[in-house]
Amino acid sequence: MTFSLKNLPRQVARQVAAGSLAVLTLNPVFANDMPGEGVSITPVFPSIAEERFRGEVAISALQALGYKVETPKETEYAGMMPALAAGEADFTVHLWDNLHAGFYQKAGGDGALVKAGDVIPGVLQGYLIDKKTAEQYDIQTLEDLQKPDIARLFDTDGDGKADLTGCNAGWGCELMINHHLKAYGLENSVTHHRGPYFPLMAETIARYQAGKPVLYYTWVPQWISGVLVEGKDVTWLEVPQTDLPDGNNYVDTYYDGKNLGFPIDQVIAVMAKPFSEQNIAATALLSRVQISAADESAQNLKMKNGENTAADIKRHATQWIAANQATFDGWLQHARTVAK
Repeated sequence: MTFSLKNLPRQVARQVAAGSLAVLTLNPVFANDMPGEGVSITPVFPSIAEERFRGEVAISALQALGYKVETPKETEYAGMMPALAAGEADFTVHLWDNLHAGFYQKAGGDGALVKAGDVIPGVLQGYLIDKKTAEQYDIQTLEDLQKPDIARLFDTDGDGKADLTGCNAGWGCELMINHHLKAYGLENSVTHHRGPYFPLMAETIARYQAGKPVLYYTWVPQWISGVLVEGKDVTWLEVPQTDLPDGNNYVDTYYDGKNLGFPIDQVIAVMAKPFSEQNIAATALLSRVQISAADESAQNLKMKNGENTAADIKRHATQWIAANQATFDGWLQHARTVAK
C-alpha cells in the first residue's frame, strides 16, 4: 500500500481513516511499532500552563511511536504559526481554527502549514454575568450594557462604565472583544480590561463570592467554568446579531439557543508542511489525537486547586491516557498502519 500526502491537510482524518481501516480489516499490523525512531520533533505551545495538558498527551503518543520529542518552544498564540512556517518547530495542538485564522493565513496558510486534525471540538467563547444580577435587572444581551444604569452595576473603579474582564493582548480574543464593543455601541459604556487573564479572573471570582455583580469573557474548556457554573452561578449574554471582524457573519455562533457572538470553534493540530510530508506517522497520529472539552476543563480545575506544577500536568496526562487506553492505543495503531 502506498500513501500520498499531497492532499493531506484536513483530509487526514477522513481519507486516511477509510484507507487504513480497510487494511486493518484484511491484515494484522505488520508495520514497525516505532516508525518515528531516529526522528526529532519539536512542539511549539503557548506559555499558558493551563494549555499544556493536551500537549503532554500528544507528546506521550509521539514518544510511543519512537519520536524524540524536543523541549517545547513557548510563545504567544500569534507566534506559533510563524515558528512552524520558519521551521523553528514542527507541530502544535493549540490553534483555534476560527479565532486564530488570521495567524494561520499570515504565516503562509496551506502553502506552509498542515491542519492535521481536530484536537478539541466544540469550543465555546463568550460573555457572562452573574445569574442573580441578570434575573434582577432582566439583562439578556450585551447591548443592554449601553444603558448607563445597567453599566454602572458592573463598575468596579467608579468611572460609571462597566468593567469587563477580557483577555490578554496577543491571544486573538482581545481583537474580537474590541470589535464587539465598537460594533454594538459599547465603547462609551464598557471598559475592556486586558490581561493578565487569570489574576484578573481571580479578582472577578472574589467579587462574585462577595455577592457583587460580575462581567467577564471566558472560553470552554477551562477551569473557570467549574468554579462559576453556567446556569447555576452565571449566564451567557447574547449578542444582538453576529458581527465578526472578518465580516464572515454566516458561521455558527449559537450555543443552546443563544448567539454568543463568537464562532463555535475547534482547537486543531497544525504541522510545518515539510515535516508533515516527511513524517507520515506523526501526521496520521495528530489527525487522531482528541480530548473532550469536559476532560480538559476537569484537568484545569485540578490545576486551579493546587496541582499546577509541570510534574502535575505530566501526571494528569498519564492518568488520562490510562483512563482512555483503548482510544490512545487506537491512535498509535492508526499511525503505524499508515506508515507501512
